[in-house]
Amino acid sequence: MKAYLLSEAGGVENLELRTIETPAIKADEVLVQTKAISINPVDVKVRPSDEALAMILQTEERPLILGWDISGVVLKVGEEVTDFAVGDKVFGMVNFPGHGKAYAEFVASPADHLAKMPEGMNFEDAAATTLAALTALQVLSGEVTAGDRVLIHAGSGGVGHFAIQIAKNMGAYVITTSSAKNRDFCIAQGADEHIDYREVKFEEVLSHIDFVLDGMGGDTLATSVKVVKPGGKIVSLPTHAFDEDLQAKADAGGVTLASVMVQSNGEDMKKLRAMLEAQTLKPHVSITFPFEQLQEAHLQIESGRTIGKAVVTL
Repeated sequence: MKAYLLSEAGGVENLELRTIETPAIKADEVLVQTKAISINPVDVKVRPSDEALAMILQTEERPLILGWDISGVVLKVGEEVTDFAVGDKVFGMVNFPGHGKAYAEFVASPADHLAKMPEGMNFEDAAATTLAALTALQVLSGEVTAGDRVLIHAGSGGVGHFAIQIAKNMGAYVITTSSAKNRDFCIAQGADEHIDYREVKFEEVLSHIDFVLDGMGGDTLATSVKVVKPGGKIVSLPTHAFDEDLQAKADAGGVTLASVMVQSNGEDMKKLRAMLEAQTLKPHVSITFPFEQLQEAHLQIESGRTIGKAVVTL
């Protein structure tokens, strides 16, 4: 099969398309013929860093195969697998955190990391509704209730556009930030209020926020503490350790700081499938690339200008 191998951390040129053996499957796995792959910011953040690769992929193996988000067709089923059959169309995030090996024509996936695709859904949209959608679901579940004032930073991005939809479906009043050009897109996802971060300081116009989803870190995270009411919470995706000064300010205001790393979970994939079927969740794929142009897909994500999701097709 063809797969992109990364022999050493570095630029996109280090992603080399080669022919290797098709993976064997374990008793609890299925072999998926990949039809589409979703590319995420985490993909491009770990690629140049040995430290990040070791932390997220949990392996020192070289060469390795990046990627976690797939949709495709089941070709083989392990003897312990009962939920899937050959020919099923499936989607999911494979082995995250861990070595997902998604940048390949065939992927061996634990069966309990996948769900069947909704009837009539295309492979591109299915692949898009994986890591980013799971992140939004896992962050918001159990935290947001009807009537909450929720602030979602970077609402036009992969996680952001899913989070707006999920929070709105939970009954929250949703406020989001993005550039002015993406205002209409964010409103179309269900946001009640939009703030152009380039023209307006959100801390000057917001207060009494119950929950913040921070996908930016840095100053955005630090400033978010100012707008959250006592008893409220901020979940930061890029920040996994909070400095003493920020933690002290949060404690003084009665604000909880937390970090969440998404986990592969087939039951959560089934929840996403149900949302897709009920049309309360809809992915936005703004750009697709053929498999041979996967390096270009990485550059697209690195630009920071992707609306919704970027997907690679096979």
